Amino acid sequence: MEVKSIGVLTSGGDAPGMNAAVRAVVRAAIRKGIDVYGIYRGYNGLINGDVKKMEMRTVSDIIQKGGTILYTARCAEFRTKEGVEKGKQTCLKYGMDGVVVIGGDGSFEGAAVLSKAGIPCIGIPGTIDNDISCSEYTIGYDTAMNTALSMIDKIRDTAQSHDRCSIVEVMGRNAGYIALNTGIACGASYIIVPEISYDINNIIEKIKVSKKLGKQHFIILVAEGIGNIEDMSKVIEKSTGIETRATVLGHVQRGGSPTVRDRVIASQFGYRAVELLSEGIGNRVIGLKDNKTVDYDIKEGLAMKKEFDKEMFDISYNISF
Repeated sequence: MEVKSIGVLTSGGDAPGMNAAVRAVVRAAIRKGIDVYGIYRGYNGLINGDVKKMEMRTVSDIIQKGGTILYTARCAEFRTKEGVEKGKQTCLKYGMDGVVVIGGDGSFEGAAVLSKAGIPCIGIPGTIDNDISCSEYTIGYDTAMNTALSMIDKIRDTAQSHDRCSIVEVMGRNAGYIALNTGIACGASYIIVPEISYDINNIIEKIKVSKKLGKQHFIILVAEGIGNIEDMSKVIEKSTGIETRATVLGHVQRGGSPTVRDRVIASQFGYRAVELLSEGIGNRVIGLKDNKTVDYDIKEGLAMKKEFDKEMFDISYNISF
């Protein structure tokens, strides 16, 4: 089948680097003589026909921007047969022979269903959480970590000035990758992640031992899936006598200009997505393995399991006194 036209959308939570992926898709496709339609606000836009044709210049000066120029949204309707059929009809109306879907697991579920309905889709992993099992890396992860680290360094200045313990919650949903790496990078006294059980008494004891060794201020990094950092701060303060503050960094971690790594990988992923669709291949999700671009059947990719790096966690524990 000759591919004459494709669509591209961003779905789920925004991630720095999504614009770089959109840019790569648009330019790679046009270079192959394929028309590209931008689908605005994810699957909502696909259902409602919020679609515009994109040109080379449409994606000028966006590679450095955070967020997504195509906007994004959650879409409960696309989980229904009627919603999928509406999306399919929009594709047929605009002559789209395939769609590139940039997002996370939920977005890929939608891509698999749309592929089954007859519209080939390619998924590109875009989420700051780095929790897509079939890929070693997801777009936005590096930028989010650097944003979090910059803020934690500022919190540390205040913690040091007041001899405080600061408990900082970073994003990551139910994955501890952001917490682990930013925790190591900022020299956190303790890192708490969903993948590894913890005992608050062990944390308290470590703080007491470190204080005897001369340490006066402490940073504890917590992945958002753990929660209850306010309660945790009260327990630590009562048990150690150290003033303890809780800080949730929140959605600021989603924003900002993407790093080199996010721009480059997003460009690689976008280019590969167009290559696959131009060959008539759909129902695939792109990933990174051993620093090389790979692709898997979407359902196969979603079923994979990503191992948490216990060795890195042990390193963080043993060098953080």
